[in-house]
Amino acid sequence: MTDAEHQDQDFLVNAFREIAGWIYNASGIDIPRDLIRFEVYTNPRGKISVQGRIAYRGPLRPGGDPPRIKLDLTDDEVLVADPVKSEVFHPYSDTPDGGIHIPSYCFEEVFAEKIRALGERLRPRDLYDVIHLYRHDSTRQDRELILNILKEKCAFKGIAVPTMETLESEPERAELVSEWKNMLGHQVPVLPPFEQFWQELPEVFEWLYRAVEKAAPSVIAAGGHLIDPTWKPPVMASAWHTAAPMEIIRYAAANRLCVNLTYHGSRRLIEPYSLRRTRDGNIILYAVVNFRIIVPRKA
Repeated sequence: MTDAEHQDQDFLVNAFREIAGWIYNASGIDIPRDLIRFEVYTNPRGKISVQGRIAYRGPLRPGGDPPRIKLDLTDDEVLVADPVKSEVFHPYSDTPDGGIHIPSYCFEEVFAEKIRALGERLRPRDLYDVIHLYRHDSTRQDRELILNILKEKCAFKGIAVPTMETLESEPERAELVSEWKNMLGHQVPVLPPFEQFWQELPEVFEWLYRAVEKAAPSVIAAGGHLIDPTWKPPVMASAWHTAAPMEIIRYAAANRLCVNLTYHGSRRLIEPYSLRRTRDGNIILYAVVNFRIIVPRKA
């Protein structure tokens, strides 16, 4: 929020009621007017912030308690890098020509903000996100830009730039361990152990502050298949258009977990490693079994 006059409960309720009417006319999604709520409060820094909740009823769940969306609105943040125009993933037939785009944080700003949040409040979800951002977007990371953004964000908040040493000495460290399961267990299919993430955190800071390069992942040969180099897995489970449990397999790969896979009458404990699509449209899973790499071969 950039206009202080908008930090007002009545203004926000009325504005979102107008938005709700437009959404219903455009999509048929109902946002009950009486379930639009906003609370204006003073945050710990003495600044005005707003928390809102809106409920909605879509075509798949017309009855029962409607799901809710939480909104956090504030002008007590600093945007360091320019926003980027990001496409909203919408794999449905009513996607407008040209797609749907919104202004959003660039990747480096997201990464820096998560590190800043981890240093300031030491919460499980921030640790989880920092490690995932470090692991899975190596081709997009501008280390120097992330560090510069982090320094500006910490200066704006009046806090020191976090290090591994400061995090280990924080009194909230013990609470971070105890709350790991309570705060994350209900949000993911299988929660990896806390130690797996905490032990990888020093590597993140070594890379960020000392430019220690990450080890590149091993490349598994295609095994005789002609791979489509332009294909990327969809970001939502509903877009797979298949009954195969692909999201479970991909979640295990992202979190370095193993899965029991039954395929063609054989059951194996595997560590998913790579998912690719051939030029003729087949999806191929590459995995590690008993510390041996399993590469699908052409018949």
